[in-house]
Amino acid sequence: VRLQVQNVEKPLYRGTFHCFQSIIKQESAFGLYKGIGSPMMGLTFINALVFGVQGNTLRALGKDTPLNQFLAGSAAGAIQCIICCPMELAKTRMQLQGTGEYKLKTKNYKNSLDCLIKIYRKEGLRGINRGMVSTFIRETPSFGFYFLTYDCMTRYLGCEAEDSYVIPKLLFSGGMSGIVSWLSTYPMDVIKSRLQADGVGGVTQYNGILDCVRKSYHEEGWRVFTRGLTSTLLRAFPVNAATFATVTVFLMYMRSEDNLRECEPGPVIQQPSSL
Repeated sequence: VRLQVQNVEKPLYRGTFHCFQSIIKQESAFGLYKGIGSPMMGLTFINALVFGVQGNTLRALGKDTPLNQFLAGSAAGAIQCIICCPMELAKTRMQLQGTGEYKLKTKNYKNSLDCLIKIYRKEGLRGINRGMVSTFIRETPSFGFYFLTYDCMTRYLGCEAEDSYVIPKLLFSGGMSGIVSWLSTYPMDVIKSRLQADGVGGVTQYNGILDCVRKSYHEEGWRVFTRGLTSTLLRAFPVNAATFATVTVFLMYMRSEDNLRECEPGPVIQQPSSL
């Protein structure tokens, strides 16, 4: 977020690692965790919604095909925007608060919840849903590629429940799914961050998505749409590796328990990717 929205004329950070070092030096290690309250509150519901919608949509579509995997993932991505957009708005505002300050001189928001409450009081529902369209445009195809990549990777690697290397394979598949997912729509994430950060300090620069794209490109060229990509990909692999592996292993375990109770013969599950 810091890299995506910084002023090109007076940049604070030269890149991912300089940003990381500067935050620790200027704001202490706690500066790296600004805005953590928002994801802590929202990610549990988002992941539950995403995997629930994806699984039920895939069953409703009937066949487990690559196209249906993409469509089911896209449906899940679209629906979770309801929670994702306000959550990321609060996270963005909290992460930009007190940039470069060890002790905040002016603290607009006490925490993520206080941030959303103050935005709602000032701007109403429209305010806390700032960036909803750009979030929708980013998340819908992104989650389609997310689940499609995971399905293809697990099939290619032959992830079977009885395989002694199933966990490393699931971790690798999940990590690669996260990277492909972010790469597919990353430029829109930059636009979303800029729109959600717009208005901080009382200055509004953009009138909408197209205006933000036009002004950003005019001022900084095409490279603006890759701002912060390195840090995003460094985060994407471990986060999504853990997420997908945890969900898959948990479902494998629960289904094995069901099969044991029902005394069904044969392997518990042949293809984790079709869960």
